[in-house]
Amino acid sequence: MSLLTAPLLDAPDLSDRALARVTARLAETAEHHDRTAEFPWEGIRAVHDAGLLTLAVGTRYGGTPASTVDLVRVFGALGAGDPAVALISAMTALQHAAQDRSGIWPDELYRSVLHDSRERPVLLNAVRAEPEWGAPARGGLPATTIRRDGEDWVLEGRKGFATGSEGLAYHLVWAVDPHGPSGEPELGHAIVPADAEGLRIERTWDHLGQRASSTHDVVYDRVRIPLEHFRGTPRSQLPPESGAAGGFGLAVAALYVGVGRAAQNFFVRFANERVPTSLGRPIATTERIRSVAGEIEAQLVQAEEVLLSLAARVDTGDPQAAERVLAGKLLATRSAVTAVETAVAALGNPGLTRHHPLERHLRDVLASRVHPPQDDAALVILGTRSLAAALR
Repeated sequence: MSLLTAPLLDAPDLSDRALARVTARLAETAEHHDRTAEFPWEGIRAVHDAGLLTLAVGTRYGGTPASTVDLVRVFGALGAGDPAVALISAMTALQHAAQDRSGIWPDELYRSVLHDSRERPVLLNAVRAEPEWGAPARGGLPATTIRRDGEDWVLEGRKGFATGSEGLAYHLVWAVDPHGPSGEPELGHAIVPADAEGLRIERTWDHLGQRASSTHDVVYDRVRIPLEHFRGTPRSQLPPESGAAGGFGLAVAALYVGVGRAAQNFFVRFANERVPTSLGRPIATTERIRSVAGEIEAQLVQAEEVLLSLAARVDTGDPQAAERVLAGKLLATRSAVTAVETAVAALGNPGLTRHHPLERHLRDVLASRVHPPQDDAALVILGTRSLAAALR
């Protein structure tokens, strides 16, 4: 596709003021969607209206791709409003960035996606995990298979944890052709329209946090797709799974730091408004609460500085920074969890009642631990690198 044939997308306003407006819009419906676990269409439309679903479309496709620093800023802001919307949006942006990098979509189909994206939210996600197999970062071959049948591919399998499932326009399904042309199993993403015959969503997602993220199971029962919708790579030629998705690993971590900021905002407001009869003044004036507020701020500053400094180095092409994304994700999400847990512990019962949003922020921030690579896998990768480096 050339710039002459690609639809030109307006560059979104990424100023702090514009992002704050989006945060406020998402926050208006976050509690409702958390309680009902309904798909958060209002929030998704707000992100679309702000032009943020396509902020990673490459210049060769008519986009103005955001820097890694701006990705961290944007998804931090979205996470502060509604982390479920932020996560669904991040998955879509990640697929646009992947297309700019590797180009697995047929030109005509991707052109159609971008054309439609100007008018309405077009959600995309790579559907990779499986209930039995787990995530690709853990290794092994998926049970989901794709086989050629005449002029079509036939896809068969079951995927788990498909974020945004009920709202996706396209699923990019990680599958294996057991007998590829190379003579060995070939793996790749099959591009499947959400309305394809044989595709069925099973509402299995009933988690503590990220309840509105629609991360359900999807069954692909002999789904037929055109030949150009799948291109496999021999297993022996696949690069190792890092699980961090480059700068997007930092962006996903940032959305949980945004949750931490939302929790902090409630804590500060509550501390300034809460006046116990026995004290006669706001608890914010006590040394204990000031110390707790300082701990929360320190944890969040630490997380933001790690993410933003690494993001800036990624933007300059620093190869060492790219290797440290794993550590950045781990450290930032740990700090975000600590910040929210600190707020909850300090407030006691008011921190855990569903009459206040703090318990929701706690549930949501804990979901940061399940994104691949999970902490144990990340530590193994980091430790292996450091041990190998010592021998050089």
